[in-house]
Formats: sequence, structure tokens, C-alpha cells
Amino acid sequence: MKLSVIVVNRDACALLRQALNSIVNACKNIDYELFVVDNGSIDRSLEMVGNEFPQTRIIANETDHGIAKANNQALQLSTGEYVLLVSPDTISGKDSLEKMIAFADDHTDTGALGVRMLSPEGRFLPESIHGLTATWAAFFKLIGFAKYLSKTRLYNRNRKDWVEEFQVAEVDILNGAFMLLRRSVLTETGLFDERFFMFGHDIDFSYRVRLAGFKNYYFPKTYIINYESRQLPKISWEYIKYFYGAMFIFAVKYLLRLPELNVQGIPQLFPSSYEVK
Repeated sequence: MKLSVIVVNRDACALLRQALNSIVNACKNIDYELFVVDNGSIDRSLEMVGNEFPQTRIIANETDHGIAKANNQALQLSTGEYVLLVSPDTISGKDSLEKMIAFADDHTDTGALGVRMLSPEGRFLPESIHGLTATWAAFFKLIGFAKYLSKTRLYNRNRKDWVEEFQVAEVDILNGAFMLLRRSVLTETGLFDERFFMFGHDIDFSYRVRLAGFKNYYFPKTYIINYESRQLPKISWEYIKYFYGAMFIFAVKYLLRLPELNVQGIPQLFPSSYEVK
């Protein structure tokens, strides 16, 4: 099996139909398998997938397990040499997957790969390159982590040697809306950290790819359309909890050395699994 495609969905039936149609069309010449992990949808998503895409393997969760855990559920069942993680609010180009796989085959140091992302109006989305929103960038500056992201434009944005829209290059962080992973890399990095419920899982994983000695590549020779529809209202409690909670988890995980709690019956909340070198 060359490719496993994983889509995590929650109540995005109409967009999911578009995403799956584009994926099936892009995989015409690829030996692939398709997973949809549904996080407790109450719309017609599951019925639609079962009726219109019968080749799809469906994992139906009764509640919202979060994006990282849902991806892990499918990753543990998938068999492809490469794994493509796709948001349901994206549309793949008809030759996007063939071009991405060809690039990864030619560049064996590739751990993960992202592409140029456009809005439905054709506007270039700069997070295609740096993988970070302005808030995450400000957070990394504040905690001093920006020094570990040398390929991300966090300080002097006028430098001429930074990656531009149409330049293939190694980058620090990839956007999880459309991310190709090499399966063999997962044995080195491990699966997604399920503490990152909705935000930060792609940032954490991208960084672990680099810690494992592989490279993240930005590949603009093809593109996808991203509707960016999965954003929570920024004044909502859910947004505050999951977005800023992800920042706290990241800071504790990489920058703080917590003492080991060897008390019977009390698990360590944030085990120090990774170190910044």
C-alpha cells in the first residue's frame, strides 16, 4: 500500500463530501486506502460517507476525541508507506498527491511534507510556509523558543533569504490541514500527543520530526484550497481552553524540567519525554 489518507471530521458533511471527492480523484493512479474518523457528528456525515464513498473505512466515535487522538486511531490501523492527514475543509488538486509522493520518494530525508495553501478566493495562506498563526509566533518569542525555529520568519520579516511562496525549502513547522508523513518516521517520533486536543498537535509533531533527524519540507509545486472553516469563536470558552491550553502543554513539555512524582497511584501529568538539544 503506497498511501493511507486520514480525514478527521465533526459535523462538516458538505465540506467533507468535497474533500473526499477531491481525494478519490487525486488517488486514481495511487494504491491507497481511505479512513474517515468521525468525532461524534450529529449531522449526516456518517450516512453520507457510507452511501457515497463505500470504500472508506469509518471509525465512528460517540463523542469528540480531539484531532490528535482521532488521527492516532486511524494511524494504528493504516498500512500505507505514506500517510496523508487531511482536514475536511480542504480540496486537493487532481495531481497534488502524485507530486507530493514523487518528491518524498526522491528526498529520502523527508519526514513530513506540506504544500501551498490557497483560500477559496485564491489568496495565498502564509501559514503554508511557517505553519504558525501570529499568536503562536508571539508565544514562541515570549518563552524564548523562537531560537529553535531558525527556519521560521519570527523576527526580521524583511530578510530576503527567507522562504517565499513558490520556493521549495525545508521549514520548521507544517500546517496539519494537509500533511504527508513517511510511515517509517512514525517509529522514531511516535504518534500524535493526545494532550493537544484541537490545537498545537501539528506544531508538536513537526518539531518531533526534526528532533528525530528528519526534515519538514514546504512543497509549492502543487496546491490545495483550504476553507479554514474549523475555527472556534475566539471569545468562546472552548477556544480559550484548547488554544491557550495547547500553549501551556507545549511550554511544559519542552522548556520545563518537572520533578518525577514517584507517588503510588498519582500519575505524572506532564512526563518529560523530549528534550531540546
